[in-house]
Amino acid sequence: MLSDLVKRCRTYRRFYEDVRIKDEELKELVDLARLTASTANSQALKFKIINSPKENEKVFDTLGWAGALPDWDGPEPGERPSAYILICCDLSLAQNKPIDDGITAQTIMLGAVEKGYGGCMLANVQRSNLAEALGIDSSRYSIDLVLALGKPKEEVVIVPVGEDGSIKYYRDENQVHYVPKRPLEDILL
Repeated sequence: MLSDLVKRCRTYRRFYEDVRIKDEELKELVDLARLTASTANSQALKFKIINSPKENEKVFDTLGWAGALPDWDGPEPGERPSAYILICCDLSLAQNKPIDDGITAQTIMLGAVEKGYGGCMLANVQRSNLAEALGIDSSRYSIDLVLALGKPKEEVVIVPVGEDGSIKYYRDENQVHYVPKRPLEDILL
């Protein structure tokens, strides 16, 4: 059921790095994105699949991981993603496609969860460094989002927003990751 996939589709930042994701599985995820809605049907988004250790390291070095956890620099070796999908916009077809980015990113993440994986959508990216490291022509393609993927190595729990109203995610001493969510009655107008 879709509701089960959505509940399991959390942001994961630590993975079993040695659990590889096959090229074919990554292509299946991109194919899901290909079938999603596209503003004016421009289909301007392009995707780069990364899953070799050497290229993974190039991507990892350009990412910022968790703004609400300032004392954490991201996953340690052995807990890093085993694959990435870069969502790029072909600027010769269209520009500034944030809605398309969101639709395709969530679709890919739901597909990853269905396959037993998880991930993190990252917009905190050193885009020019990443484009240079991977040989992406930044005059033609903008790097919009980086999707980090792998077999999750952490537990993520949805909890109610605290009495203080804080929506800031946090971890406990056992590294369980908690994500406060507003109750349904608070988001209905």
